[in-house]
Amino acid sequence: MNRAGIQVHRYEAARDNTGAVPVKGGKSLMDHRLEAGATLRAAMIVTIDGPAGSGKSTAARKVAARLEIAYLDTGAMYRAIAHAAESRGTDFEDGDALAAIARSIKLELDCGPTFTRVRVDGHDISEAIRTMSVSAKTPFVAREPAIRALLVARQRVMGRELGSCITDGRDQGSVVFPDADVKFVLEASLQTRAHRRHREMIADGEDVSVEEVLENLQTRDNVDAKQWEPLLASGQAVVIDTSKMAIGEVIAHMVSVISTVVDGRSA
Repeated sequence: MNRAGIQVHRYEAARDNTGAVPVKGGKSLMDHRLEAGATLRAAMIVTIDGPAGSGKSTAARKVAARLEIAYLDTGAMYRAIAHAAESRGTDFEDGDALAAIARSIKLELDCGPTFTRVRVDGHDISEAIRTMSVSAKTPFVAREPAIRALLVARQRVMGRELGSCITDGRDQGSVVFPDADVKFVLEASLQTRAHRRHREMIADGEDVSVEEVLENLQTRDNVDAKQWEPLLASGQAVVIDTSKMAIGEVIAHMVSVISTVVDGRSA
Protein backbone atom coordinates (compact mmCIF):
# COMPACT_ATOMS: atom_id res chain seq x y z
CA MET A 1 0.00 0.00 0.00
CA ASN A 2 1.56 3.32 -0.98
CA ARG A 3 1.29 6.59 0.90
CA ALA A 4 -1.60 7.73 -1.28
CA GLY A 5 -3.76 4.85 -0.07
CA ILE A 6 -3.70 2.67 -3.16
CA GLN A 7 -1.92 -0.62 -3.57
CA VAL A 8 0.20 -0.95 -6.69
CA HIS A 9 1.29 -4.33 -7.99
CA ARG A 10 4.29 -3.57 -10.12
CA TYR A 11 5.24 -5.08 -13.43
CA GLU A 12 8.98 -5.63 -13.44
CA ALA A 13 11.13 -7.09 -16.18
CA ALA A 14 14.69 -8.22 -15.51
CA ARG A 15 17.07 -5.25 -15.68
CA ASP A 16 20.81 -4.89 -15.83
CA ASN A 17 22.72 -2.74 -13.35
CA THR A 18 22.09 0.39 -15.44
CA GLY A 19 18.32 0.11 -15.21
CA ALA A 20 17.86 -0.92 -18.84
CA VAL A 21 15.92 -4.05 -19.74
CA PRO A 22 18.22 -6.50 -21.53
CA VAL A 23 17.08 -8.79 -24.33
CA LYS A 24 18.73 -11.33 -26.57
CA GLY A 25 21.70 -9.79 -28.33
CA GLY A 26 22.45 -7.34 -25.54
CA LYS A 27 19.97 -4.65 -26.59
CA SER A 28 17.43 -3.05 -24.32
CA LEU A 29 13.69 -3.54 -24.60
CA MET A 30 13.63 0.22 -24.12
CA ASP A 31 15.47 0.53 -27.44
CA HIS A 32 12.46 1.92 -29.24
CA ARG A 33 13.90 1.72 -32.73
CA LEU A 34 15.07 -1.81 -32.04
CA GLU A 35 17.85 -1.50 -34.62
CA ALA A 36 19.37 1.84 -33.68
CA GLY A 37 21.10 0.59 -30.53
CA ALA A 38 19.80 3.41 -28.31
CA THR A 39 18.99 2.44 -24.74
CA LEU A 40 17.05 4.27 -22.07
CA ARG A 41 19.10 4.53 -18.89
CA ALA A 42 16.50 6.30 -16.79
CA ALA A 43 12.79 6.12 -16.03
CA MET A 44 10.44 7.46 -18.68
CA ILE A 45 6.81 8.55 -18.37
CA VAL A 46 4.69 8.78 -21.50
CA THR A 47 1.22 10.33 -21.26
CA ILE A 48 -1.70 9.84 -23.63
CA ASP A 49 -4.71 12.13 -23.31
CA GLY A 50 -7.81 12.67 -25.40
CA PRO A 51 -11.53 11.88 -25.65
CA ALA A 52 -13.17 8.53 -25.01
CA GLY A 53 -13.01 6.24 -28.02
CA SER A 54 -9.98 7.91 -29.60
CA GLY A 55 -7.90 4.77 -29.10
CA LYS A 56 -5.93 5.87 -26.03
CA SER A 57 -6.26 2.66 -24.04
CA THR A 58 -5.49 0.38 -26.98
CA ALA A 59 -2.49 2.48 -27.93
CA ALA A 60 -1.27 2.65 -24.34
CA ARG A 61 -1.48 -1.13 -23.90
CA LYS A 62 0.30 -1.86 -27.17
CA VAL A 63 3.07 0.68 -26.68
CA ALA A 64 3.60 -0.51 -23.09
CA ALA A 65 3.79 -4.11 -24.33
CA ARG A 66 6.26 -3.09 -27.03
CA LEU A 67 8.48 -1.43 -24.44
CA GLU A 68 7.76 -3.94 -21.66
CA ILE A 69 6.88 -1.28 -19.13
CA ALA A 70 3.80 -0.75 -16.97
CA TYR A 71 0.47 0.51 -18.29
CA LEU A 72 -1.37 2.82 -15.87
CA ASP A 73 -5.06 3.07 -16.79
CA THR A 74 -6.16 6.11 -14.79
CA GLY A 75 -9.67 6.05 -16.22
CA ALA A 76 -10.18 2.72 -14.48
CA MET A 77 -9.75 4.49 -11.15
CA TYR A 78 -12.67 6.85 -11.83
CA ARG A 79 -14.72 3.95 -13.15
CA ALA A 80 -13.97 1.93 -10.02
CA ILE A 81 -15.35 4.70 -7.83
CA ALA A 82 -18.43 4.99 -10.06
CA HIS A 83 -18.97 1.23 -9.82
CA ALA A 84 -18.61 1.31 -6.03
CA ALA A 85 -21.09 4.18 -5.79
CA GLU A 86 -23.55 2.45 -8.10
CA SER A 87 -23.30 -0.74 -6.06
CA ARG A 88 -24.15 1.22 -2.92
CA GLY A 89 -27.10 3.02 -4.49
CA THR A 90 -25.43 6.40 -4.10
CA ASP A 91 -27.04 9.57 -5.45
CA PHE A 92 -24.63 10.65 -8.21
CA GLU A 93 -25.71 14.27 -7.75
CA ASP A 94 -24.31 14.12 -4.20
CA GLY A 95 -20.67 15.06 -4.63
CA ASP A 96 -19.85 14.73 -0.95
CA ALA A 97 -21.16 11.17 -0.90
CA LEU A 98 -19.12 10.27 -3.97
CA ALA A 99 -15.98 11.77 -2.43
CA ALA A 100 -16.61 9.83 0.78
CA ILE A 101 -16.74 6.59 -1.21
CA ALA A 102 -13.54 7.49 -3.05
CA ARG A 103 -11.76 7.97 0.28
CA SER A 104 -13.18 4.85 1.92
CA ILE A 105 -12.67 2.07 -0.63
CA LYS A 106 -9.54 -0.03 -0.89
CA LEU A 107 -8.56 0.38 -4.53
CA GLU A 108 -5.85 -1.91 -5.95
CA LEU A 109 -4.34 -1.74 -9.42
CA ASP A 110 -2.20 -4.44 -11.01
CA CYS A 111 -0.31 -2.55 -13.70
CA GLY A 112 1.03 -4.93 -16.33
CA PRO A 113 2.21 -3.90 -19.81
CA THR A 114 -1.01 -5.07 -21.50
CA PHE A 115 -3.64 -4.76 -18.79
CA THR A 116 -4.66 -3.05 -15.58
CA ARG A 117 -6.51 -5.37 -13.22
CA VAL A 118 -8.72 -3.47 -10.80
CA ARG A 119 -9.87 -4.60 -7.36
CA VAL A 120 -12.07 -2.77 -4.89
CA ASP A 121 -12.23 -4.06 -1.32
CA GLY A 122 -10.71 -7.33 -2.49
CA HIS A 123 -13.11 -7.93 -5.41
CA ASP A 124 -11.88 -7.98 -9.02
CA ILE A 125 -14.07 -5.54 -10.95
CA SER A 126 -11.89 -5.22 -14.04
CA GLU A 127 -14.73 -6.26 -16.35
CA ALA A 128 -17.62 -4.82 -14.34
CA ILE A 129 -16.33 -1.24 -14.70
CA ARG A 130 -16.57 -1.39 -18.52
CA THR A 131 -20.38 -1.48 -18.75
CA MET A 132 -22.47 1.24 -20.32
CA SER A 133 -24.08 1.90 -16.95
CA VAL A 134 -20.73 2.66 -15.32
CA SER A 135 -19.65 4.70 -18.37
CA ALA A 136 -22.75 6.87 -17.98
CA LYS A 137 -22.03 7.53 -14.30
CA THR A 138 -18.28 8.07 -14.46
CA PRO A 139 -18.55 11.74 -15.55
CA PHE A 140 -20.34 12.49 -12.26
CA VAL A 141 -17.30 11.14 -10.44
CA ALA A 142 -14.77 12.84 -12.70
CA ARG A 143 -16.30 16.28 -12.27
CA GLU A 144 -15.86 16.29 -8.47
CA PRO A 145 -12.78 18.40 -7.52
CA ALA A 146 -12.22 16.47 -4.28
CA ILE A 147 -12.08 13.16 -6.14
CA ARG A 148 -9.84 14.54 -8.86
CA ALA A 149 -7.41 15.91 -6.26
CA LEU A 150 -7.37 12.56 -4.47
CA LEU A 151 -6.71 10.54 -7.62
CA VAL A 152 -4.16 12.95 -9.05
CA ALA A 153 -2.12 12.58 -5.86
CA ARG A 154 -2.42 8.80 -6.03
CA GLN A 155 -1.46 8.69 -9.70
CA ARG A 156 1.68 10.74 -9.08
CA VAL A 157 2.80 8.37 -6.34
CA MET A 158 2.09 5.40 -8.60
CA GLY A 159 4.11 6.95 -11.40
CA ARG A 160 7.11 7.38 -9.09
CA GLU A 161 6.80 3.83 -7.80
CA LEU A 162 6.42 2.29 -11.25
CA GLY A 163 9.38 4.21 -12.66
CA SER A 164 8.70 3.88 -16.38
CA CYS A 165 5.09 3.73 -17.50
CA ILE A 166 2.58 4.59 -20.19
CA THR A 167 -0.40 6.37 -18.68
CA ASP A 168 -3.63 7.39 -20.38
CA GLY A 169 -6.50 9.57 -19.30
CA ARG A 170 -7.80 13.11 -19.70
CA ASP A 171 -5.33 15.20 -17.70
CA GLN A 172 -2.19 13.10 -17.58
CA GLY A 173 0.11 15.43 -19.50
CA SER A 174 -1.51 18.68 -18.35
CA VAL A 175 -2.03 18.05 -14.63
CA VAL A 176 -0.80 14.71 -13.30
CA PHE A 177 2.57 14.46 -15.04
CA PRO A 178 3.34 17.95 -16.40
CA ASP A 179 7.03 17.00 -16.69
CA ALA A 180 6.38 13.77 -18.62
CA ASP A 181 9.06 12.83 -21.13
CA VAL A 182 6.62 12.44 -24.01
CA LYS A 183 3.03 13.68 -24.27
CA PHE A 184 0.43 12.61 -26.80
CA VAL A 185 -3.14 13.71 -27.49
CA LEU A 186 -5.17 11.24 -29.53
CA GLU A 187 -8.23 12.53 -31.34
CA ALA A 188 -10.92 11.11 -33.64
CA SER A 189 -14.28 12.25 -34.96
CA LEU A 190 -17.30 11.71 -32.73
CA GLN A 191 -18.89 9.30 -35.21
CA THR A 192 -15.71 7.24 -35.47
CA ARG A 193 -15.36 7.08 -31.71
CA ALA A 194 -19.00 6.09 -31.24
CA HIS A 195 -18.74 3.21 -33.71
CA ARG A 196 -15.48 2.00 -32.18
CA ARG A 197 -16.86 2.03 -28.66
CA HIS A 198 -20.11 0.40 -29.82
CA ARG A 199 -18.20 -2.50 -31.41
CA GLU A 200 -16.23 -2.98 -28.20
CA MET A 201 -19.34 -3.01 -26.03
CA ILE A 202 -21.23 -5.39 -28.32
CA ALA A 203 -18.21 -7.72 -28.25
CA ASP A 204 -18.38 -7.59 -24.45
CA GLY A 205 -22.04 -8.60 -24.49
CA GLU A 206 -23.56 -5.16 -23.85
CA ASP A 207 -27.00 -4.53 -25.34
CA VAL A 208 -26.56 -0.93 -26.45
CA SER A 209 -27.21 1.12 -29.60
CA VAL A 210 -24.77 3.34 -31.47
CA GLU A 211 -27.02 6.29 -30.64
CA GLU A 212 -26.75 5.60 -26.91
CA VAL A 213 -22.97 5.36 -27.13
CA LEU A 214 -22.79 8.57 -29.15
CA GLU A 215 -24.90 10.43 -26.60
CA ASN A 216 -22.70 9.14 -23.77
CA LEU A 217 -19.55 10.30 -25.58
CA GLN A 218 -21.01 13.75 -26.17
CA THR A 219 -21.80 14.07 -22.47
CA ARG A 220 -18.31 12.99 -21.51
CA ASP A 221 -16.73 15.33 -24.07
CA ASN A 222 -18.51 18.28 -22.47
CA VAL A 223 -16.84 17.43 -19.15
CA ASP A 224 -13.47 16.19 -20.38
CA ALA A 225 -12.30 18.32 -23.32
CA LYS A 226 -11.02 21.24 -21.24
CA GLN A 227 -8.59 18.95 -19.45
CA TRP A 228 -6.22 18.42 -22.37
CA GLU A 229 -6.77 21.81 -24.04
CA PRO A 230 -3.67 23.31 -22.32
CA LEU A 231 -1.52 20.76 -24.14
CA LEU A 232 -2.94 21.83 -27.50
CA ALA A 233 -2.61 25.54 -26.79
CA SER A 234 1.01 25.24 -25.67
CA GLY A 235 2.08 22.75 -28.32
CA GLN A 236 3.47 20.43 -25.64
CA ALA A 237 1.81 17.31 -27.02
CA VAL A 238 2.10 15.36 -30.23
CA VAL A 239 -1.44 15.31 -31.62
CA ILE A 240 -2.55 12.25 -33.60
CA ASP A 241 -5.93 12.06 -35.35
CA THR A 242 -6.71 8.35 -35.38
CA SER A 243 -9.99 8.64 -37.35
CA LYS A 244 -8.59 7.07 -40.50
CA MET A 245 -5.57 5.29 -39.07
CA ALA A 246 -5.14 1.60 -38.34
CA ILE A 247 -3.95 0.87 -34.82
CA GLY A 248 -0.65 -0.40 -36.19
CA GLU A 249 -0.03 2.97 -37.83
CA VAL A 250 -0.81 4.79 -34.60
CA ILE A 251 1.60 2.60 -32.62
CA ALA A 252 4.36 2.97 -35.22
CA HIS A 253 4.06 6.76 -35.11
CA MET A 254 4.10 6.86 -31.32
CA VAL A 255 7.09 4.56 -31.05
CA SER A 256 8.93 6.70 -33.59
CA VAL A 257 8.32 9.82 -31.49
CA ILE A 258 9.45 8.07 -28.31
CA SER A 259 12.51 6.77 -30.15
CA THR A 260 13.49 10.32 -31.06
CA VAL A 261 13.41 11.28 -27.39
CA VAL A 262 15.54 8.27 -26.46
CA ASP A 263 18.04 9.10 -29.21
CA GLY A 264 18.22 12.66 -27.92
CA ARG A 265 19.11 11.38 -24.46
CA SER A 266 21.78 9.11 -25.88
CA ALA A 267 23.39 11.78 -28.04
